[in-house]
Amino acid sequence: MKTSTLCLFLALYCSCVHAQLNLDYQQPPEEILELVDVPLAPTVLMDHEREHMVLLYRDAYKTIADLSETELRLGGLRIDPKRNIGSRTNYYNDVKVRSVAAAPGTEQALSGLPENPRLSNITWSPDQRLIAMTHTADDGVELWLADVATATARKLTGPTVNANMRDVINWDEDGRSLLVKMLPDDREPLIDVASAVPTGPTISVADGEKAQNRTYQDLLSNPNDEFNFEQLARAVVHRVDLDGNATEFLPAAMYDGVSFSPDGEYVMVETIERPFSYIVPYSRFPTTTTVYTRGGDPVQTVAELPLIEVLPQGFMSTTTERRSIQWRADRPATLVYVRALDGGDPEREAAYRDEVFQLEAPFSGEGESLLKTTNRYAGILWGDDDVAVAYDRWFDTRNMKVYAFDPSEGDAAPRVLFDLNYQDNYSDPGNFVTTRNEYGSEVLALDDAVAYLIGDGYTPEGQFPFLNEIDLESGETENLYTSAYNDKLEELSDYDPESERLLVRIESPIEYPNYYFRNLDADELQQLTAFNNPFQSLQDVHKEVITYQRDDGLELNGTLYLPVGYDRQTKEKVPLILWAYPREFKDKASAAQSTSNPNAFTYPYYGSPIYWVTRGYAVLDDAAFPIVGEGDEEPNDSFREQLVANAKAAIDAVDEMGYIDRDRVAVGGHSYGAFMVANLLSHSDLFAAGIARSGAYNRTLTPFGFQSEQRNYWEAPDVYNTMSPFMHAEKMKTPLLLIHGEADNNSGTYPLQSERYFNALKGLGATVRLVMLPKESHGYRAKESILHLLWEQDRWLEEHVKNKEPMR
Repeated sequence: MKTSTLCLFLALYCSCVHAQLNLDYQQPPEEILELVDVPLAPTVLMDHEREHMVLLYRDAYKTIADLSETELRLGGLRIDPKRNIGSRTNYYNDVKVRSVAAAPGTEQALSGLPENPRLSNITWSPDQRLIAMTHTADDGVELWLADVATATARKLTGPTVNANMRDVINWDEDGRSLLVKMLPDDREPLIDVASAVPTGPTISVADGEKAQNRTYQDLLSNPNDEFNFEQLARAVVHRVDLDGNATEFLPAAMYDGVSFSPDGEYVMVETIERPFSYIVPYSRFPTTTTVYTRGGDPVQTVAELPLIEVLPQGFMSTTTERRSIQWRADRPATLVYVRALDGGDPEREAAYRDEVFQLEAPFSGEGESLLKTTNRYAGILWGDDDVAVAYDRWFDTRNMKVYAFDPSEGDAAPRVLFDLNYQDNYSDPGNFVTTRNEYGSEVLALDDAVAYLIGDGYTPEGQFPFLNEIDLESGETENLYTSAYNDKLEELSDYDPESERLLVRIESPIEYPNYYFRNLDADELQQLTAFNNPFQSLQDVHKEVITYQRDDGLELNGTLYLPVGYDRQTKEKVPLILWAYPREFKDKASAAQSTSNPNAFTYPYYGSPIYWVTRGYAVLDDAAFPIVGEGDEEPNDSFREQLVANAKAAIDAVDEMGYIDRDRVAVGGHSYGAFMVANLLSHSDLFAAGIARSGAYNRTLTPFGFQSEQRNYWEAPDVYNTMSPFMHAEKMKTPLLLIHGEADNNSGTYPLQSERYFNALKGLGATVRLVMLPKESHGYRAKESILHLLWEQDRWLEEHVKNKEPMR
């Protein structure tokens, strides 16, 4: 960029503090730009037999034109009403296939795809020889079919698929047809809410019950919204064969979940019912769950859930109705559901919180009790008639229990395999390995009573992922493999006990992640992919995980990057960017654990601060910011004090290493990290500037809880007020860059939060800049927005940090 042009930009950037700026989208400096505009490596899929590999390619970003398409925000959904699919859907634009046994680089492009494909809803057939998917054409969503062995694709239907809700495509278990949600012929035209003439006021009522709901966005707000939601949710379920012939399976209704029984003889269907709500999203609207035969005849209605606007307070509250209804994966056609034993109220004392039942065909009555859980039910992994594994969790204590039980003996007490703090990463036993059974369902991989666990392997000495076997009868474990890399990260993805073969992904700070087979018996490593590192300018950047202590002795950590070409012998004092996100804990031991790995690939993404190592900055990324509340104390009771202590410890640590000028330190964060930034700048003098993206700054606007805070405002007003930067705007003396998507959909982080906070800071004379990104949600998607975001951040850092005027 020429000097005169740069000066003009700086003049525009720094002037007009009392006016709005009309500025076109800008681009960051070349050092950053070359790291942003790189192709993504594909998503890798493999069939269960590991015979075929499917590579799915997509663009890293959408365009601002994409985000400017017509969008309706209804009941927590964002819908493209012209095409009938989620308006923020990520699309794949290319598909390649090859034999797993073939060499990397021999992939074959899928022929027959439409021009400029926009593919989603990728779904394997039961035998995993075919893949069904949708293509979003200009006039709607089409159903397509791909044959993996022949690398060919063909269209099955026209643009008549309704992909507005979930479970768009469901394969029949025979693999010869699919159930597909299609547009009904009697859909009525949508109402243009902006120009519609009201027929009366919108009225909401309360009948005295407490309805303490989070501050959701994109909710229905009037009868016209209700009408549009119903029209967009309504679909006809068709059975479509492999030649594209379609016949009606179920008539028009607001269908949500659709699932075949493992043997394919029954279909469970969930429909959304009225009345709707203006204070909760559609996931809490009334629903009816009905089982049909595979021919479409009704068998039994197994659940009728009312509108859920009112629940007891707390994260562990739940409905008293049947919930978590699903097919038992190891049986032909058995339903499983859960009921609360404590009235769904976490404040009520109860020996057991939940009870799990199973229902055999014809699915009437209460069914048979399988087990009771001490905490709130969190899922089951089925094995066979005699073996299953269940999970429960309790937020207040961060406790998780893992049980082994015999489903054939409902009166037998389950055996507790693990009883642990789910935030205790060093004690995490890992996740059970699964396999496909005769029905094509995922079940526990078992050798009699022996199962297998793959763990992340976090330890005080570093990360060493592992594979263990566990005897589910005795609870004893034996290690089968532990990664020994000290200079790379080996993630274990899957294990086949019969062949003793692990699917792993290996990476290093400069080696892009690639997949391998590790044969444990022969001690061999077979490379499956060969993706190259697209970020060559970061090749020689120094990266390390540093550990340090807070003033109360709590051990913290973060990943430190030094600038490109930095001489660690000379130790020039450079500016530092500290990037973090606060996390709440109930014990210091868990809070002190490190899950950072210096051997992970250095992957800059749109929200990353790592770009600025190319601009002469050191970066402390993912700095640990634990907020701990032990015993009866809640973490937020001392939020501000712990926040400042975390920041001071981080800066002190890097300063003591001799790398930085502590007068030139910036702090940044996104969402709750933005909330952190505003608090740090208001209540400390540690920073030269801050960057806060898509945050919430006034907690009285989220009065029924936020993040991990369960108490409402009226129970803990001091906590809400003390934690709200808006309430302390007069203390802001540090330059702050506020960025927010104009279409933020995240609970609590309304764009209003940044707008009102900016007005308060501006009115009180602070140095602040507010950038509202058109069409952007909580995470930013358009390439134009992201490049401009990086430009804004770079200019702010250059002016207020790197070139900050020295203190007088």
